[in-house]
This record gives sequence, structure tokens and C-alpha cells, in this order.
Amino acid sequence: MAAPKKAEVGPLVGAVVQGTNSTRFLVFNSKTAELLSHHHVELTQEFPKEGWVEQDPKEILQSVYECIARTCEKLEEINIDISNIKAIGVSNQRETTVIWDKFTGEPLYNAVVWLDLRTQSTVETLSKKIPGNNNFVKSKTGLPLSTYFSAVKLRWMLDNVRKVQKAVEEGRALFGTVDSWLIWSLTGGVNGGVHCTDVTNASRTMLFNIHSLEWDKELCDFFDIPMNILPNVWSSSEVYGQMKSGALEGVPISGCLGDQSAALVGQMCFQEGQAKSTYGTGCFLLCNTGRKCVFSEHGLLTTIAYKLGRDKPVCYALEGSVAIAGAVIRWLRDNLGIIETSEETEKLAKEVGTSYGCYFVPAFSGLYAPYWEPSARGILCGLTQFTNKCHIAFAALEAVCFQTREILEAMNRDCGIPLTHLPVDGRMTTNKILMQLQADILHIPVVKSSAYEITALGAAMAAGAAKGVGVWSLEPDDLVSVVMERYEPQIHATESEVRYSTWKKAVKKAMGWVTTQSPENDPTIFSSLPLGCFIVSSMIMLIGARYISGIP
Repeated sequence: MAAPKKAEVGPLVGAVVQGTNSTRFLVFNSKTAELLSHHHVELTQEFPKEGWVEQDPKEILQSVYECIARTCEKLEEINIDISNIKAIGVSNQRETTVIWDKFTGEPLYNAVVWLDLRTQSTVETLSKKIPGNNNFVKSKTGLPLSTYFSAVKLRWMLDNVRKVQKAVEEGRALFGTVDSWLIWSLTGGVNGGVHCTDVTNASRTMLFNIHSLEWDKELCDFFDIPMNILPNVWSSSEVYGQMKSGALEGVPISGCLGDQSAALVGQMCFQEGQAKSTYGTGCFLLCNTGRKCVFSEHGLLTTIAYKLGRDKPVCYALEGSVAIAGAVIRWLRDNLGIIETSEETEKLAKEVGTSYGCYFVPAFSGLYAPYWEPSARGILCGLTQFTNKCHIAFAALEAVCFQTREILEAMNRDCGIPLTHLPVDGRMTTNKILMQLQADILHIPVVKSSAYEITALGAAMAAGAAKGVGVWSLEPDDLVSVVMERYEPQIHATESEVRYSTWKKAVKKAMGWVTTQSPENDPTIFSSLPLGCFIVSSMIMLIGARYISGIP
């Protein structure tokens, strides 16, 4: 009996989406933007000490191989020929820092994740070296000096990890964000792997001049980081190399974007003034400022949005970064045990329809935009004997929305033209309660794309449009329109204002919670914490949650 004829589809483009919590590989039809198949692997996070967040680079790499293999198997099962996959794009968690041995291919230390706080003392030391009237770091990078970015993580490794120090001294070390680690490994690793990154990821390291589009010697000298360990910087859309093994051996890797830039491209925010908000582990609101490099006066970051081709212009963005969004749901599941799946949060919140005066500030890693306050810590306040796990779930969702409002207001002040609606994407947007809450709290419509995997779509578009691939047109007339779901505000603006102002009171209580001495070095730190506020620490919350959940 003859084998069934393969379905006529294509050309196809694959996209690796390597996030903080999971890795995915997705395959799209480049003519219709239809998602044909995908596979997802959840990842482990390690917390060796309070405030430390690490991942195993080899587990991350293995998850990419697994996702690619399983997706290809699924395509074959539905009779689609994988030889139609003409290019692969890579999107990644951005500031997470990897350093490895170029001769053995072995990581020299765990990946230090963007959320990690161990470098606070490093930041404080470096801050003293910046002249008060000349913040050359921010003027060159668009970024405040913070634990968030790669340079301080790399500096910590160089100061504290002997294996890293020795490899650098012997000329064996390579540094990169997760995209660099993946591309180097996928294109051959020790056998000729390409050590590169793109401008969007480079712009998050704090070593890259966003005006000249080059690694900056003054910045590298300031952080005391050798330039010979840095990857080559390319555009976001060009052929970097070919897959060297697996089902897609020989397929070019031709797109690379940090996850938030990939979402901006996937939302087709190609015009100045267009914005989007992505709800993942964190929450990130980006507004395209075109070829203008706009510096914020209200706590936002200036960053590179994309450069879609070696000979194409660079476009910039203003960004509001919230550290904890989806991570708060994972925390409710893994730390408190009041839910078993993320989807349960929506059900619990729907049961009560209110937080009943309970407010949650999930400042687990300090507060990012617009505060940049590393001393803040998470609090849950306004509790009564009536409060139960449903109210806490509702408050957790509301906290994501309140944080988004803060950065939207900062964006409106910086740009001068308030957004009239907010395009959204990310895994959390499947939560209808969250989306309605967001519209109510912003008091503008929230518009959700029917395309679930916007970040992957952006990476695929960049890869498919690369010179030498040319299977995806980015011309405005050729872009596929996407069906949108719209959430209109359903509460009065006065109610929104009252709830928001109460949450802002809670934010003030969260500030200054940690003393300047790091908790891992000071066992008596808790004796110096402020008293007299009705703030629940994580341990008390855990006991309370067990009581609320009926666990003895």
C-alpha cells in the first residue's frame, strides 16, 4: 500500500521560545501565520539562597532539542513534511546570564536568571563609581544600574566563581544571554558553533552602546569585563548559521529577538506610538518610538525594539518592566499550595468577584519600573477573618493589573499621547477574569489577539523575512490581520481610582523592607525589620494559607 501523500503546506518557519518557566517550539505557515504544531516543556528553577534564582543551561538546551524533535514528530503524524521548514527563529528570556567553556561546551556555572537579586551589593559598589553629574551608563545603555541586567550578574560570577575566573584567565570562557548559548550550541558548539547575539539582547546586558550599536569599551572597563568573551552582535533578522543535528539539520537559524521584542514584532507594532503588553513570568509594556531614542523621565527603560536586517534601520522602544506577573500564580501553586494548576486561579477569583479589601504587592524581587527599588518585598495586607484563598487569588490577579497601570501611566507621561487601548499577549491572557480586571483598572479597552503565541510568531516572522530565506514578507500590505477579542471597562472610573490608590498605599508599605546588608550575609536581619504595620511575611502567609485551605 502506498504511503499517504504529504499535505501541501508551506513554506514553514519554526520558532524556539525559551522562557523563564518553559521552552516551546512552534511551527507556522509563513503565508497565513497559522500555527501548525508545537511542543512545550516546563523547566526547573533553583533557589540556592534567598533572592537567588538559577537554571541549568544544559537542561535549557536539552528542552530545546526535545521540543524540536517532538514538534517534528507531531507534524509527521498529521502528514506534514518537515522539509518544508525553511528557517528557525529564536526568542529568549533576556538578561539571564550564561558563561561556558568554548573547548568543552560545558557551562562554568548555572545560568543566573534575570530575577536574581544576589548582585545588590555589586550594584551598590558600582553606583559609587558613577559621577553624580554624568551617568554615562544610563546615557549609553538606556538602563538604570540594577540587579536586573547581565553585566552585574557576569561581574558577580567573575568575582565569586573560581571556575569562571580560571576559564577567563586561560581564554576558554564565552559569555552570552540564553540566545547566544542556544545558537552557539545548535550551530555546532565546540565544532564551529556561532558565538553571536542580536541587538535586542545585547541592549539588555548593560555593556552595549544603543547609539553606536557596538560593545562599549568604557562600559566594559567600568564593569571590568574582558571584551574577548562577548558574542558578535548581529541584526535580529539574518542567517547566523545552520542547525548541525537533529530532525532539522541544515535548516538556517535566521531570526533572534529577546522575548519582549519578539512580542512587539508579533503584535505588528511597526509604527511609532504602537504599544503592547505581554503577560508572562513578568509583565512588559513596550512602546515603539521609531528611530528616536527616547529617554524616560518616569522610571521606564530605553531599549532596542528590533533591527530586522543587517541593512535595515534600528528601531527603539520605551519599556516598563514588572518583575512578577505569572510568577505570582506559580508561587500560589508551588509555595502556598492553594491551587494545583494555574487555571484554578481564574475559577477561585470568579467565585468571589472581589478581593474583599485584600491587597497583594508581589515584590518578590524588589520593584522594577517605575520604582527600581530593590529593598521592596512582597506583602499581603488588608486581611480579615473573612479572607480566604479565593480573595487571595483575586488580589494576585489585581496586583498584575495595578502594576501594569503604573507603567502605562509612566508611558503616557513620557510619550505625551495617552494610549487609547492596550494590545495584550502572553500565556496569562487566557484568564478572562484577569483581562476584564485589566480593562477595569486601566479604564481603557484591552485588546487580545486570537493568536495565542505572539512571541513565537514574532521570532518566526524575523527568521522567515531574513535575507537569503525570504519566505515571510513584512511589507504592511502583506501582513496577516489577526482577529481580536476586546474587553471594555465595566466599572466606574471612580471605583477604579479608589482601588488603585489603596493598592498604592500597600506599595508604600512594601518599600524599604530589606536593609542594605544582604539577607544571606546577615542572620539577624529580621530583627531590624519595621514593626507596627499589618504586613504578612511569607512564613506567616504559608501558615495562614494552610489554614485557609483547610490543611491541618
